[in-house]
Amino acid sequence: MKLIRTVLVMMFSVCVLTAGAYAEEQAAAPAAPAAAPAAAPAPDVTGSVSLTGLNKYVFRGAELSAKSVVLQPSVTVNYKGFALNVWGNMDTDQHGTQVFVPGKAFDANGVPVGEGQKSWNETDVTLSYTYAIDKLGLTGGYIYYGTDYAQQTQELYVSATYDMIAHPTISVYRDIDAYPGWYVNLAFSQSFPVVKVPAGDMTVDLGASFGYYNIGGNNMKTYSALHDGMLKAGLTIPVAKNVVVQPVMQYWYPLSGKAHHSDPNTDNNPAAHIDNTFVYGVGVTLSF
Repeated sequence: MKLIRTVLVMMFSVCVLTAGAYAEEQAAAPAAPAAAPAAAPAPDVTGSVSLTGLNKYVFRGAELSAKSVVLQPSVTVNYKGFALNVWGNMDTDQHGTQVFVPGKAFDANGVPVGEGQKSWNETDVTLSYTYAIDKLGLTGGYIYYGTDYAQQTQELYVSATYDMIAHPTISVYRDIDAYPGWYVNLAFSQSFPVVKVPAGDMTVDLGASFGYYNIGGNNMKTYSALHDGMLKAGLTIPVAKNVVVQPVMQYWYPLSGKAHHSDPNTDNNPAAHIDNTFVYGVGVTLSF
């Protein structure tokens, strides 16, 4: 853990110094020519299409894959503050974890998909609305979790983000279906421009998040604890107009002994127990 913290501090220092040098370079550049005519108004409908490949699927500290590559496509459409997102997960070689059992997944013919088999095992749909008040962004939404390996469920959520350094964001989720409970997450993120490439500025992207879980009901034991922590570092590399490549690395860890040493006889930890876990991979996003 000390090594992880040392590496992150070094990364932050390098990013700040590099960003400062980048800013000085920009300041020393010749003055820009006279402003061009005003651009056309932004379109009402925008969106993005992305595909991410990772060595592991981790959700709120729960490891939902192992020893394989997961492919996660995502499509988002935005219209005047409203957003619709469809996200999926395909495990290319399923293996069980402390919370994931491949035998609970089924193919289109109802045949069980077990160990060592590929499976499209989750499709989530999120509908949200965001409203900005000066530097404060408020979002409310609904999420449907279409999981093949567990009972499907639904959540309502609200979040608030303040536009300042580290962009602090607090989000509160309420499961209204299969797993009644609350999940609260505090997240921070910051990007630093490091070099200019033909398609735009390449950035180093750093982030951290911390979660609290309270879950119980429907004949389930109650679990309440500081739950999952996550640190991440990545790059955003513009490769063409509206296309970026984003390599990323995440480090997940338990925030409390209860989250790490769950007792199945007394606790209802939705992650079974949280291990120190590295996730890494790369994504490609096309914006429109």
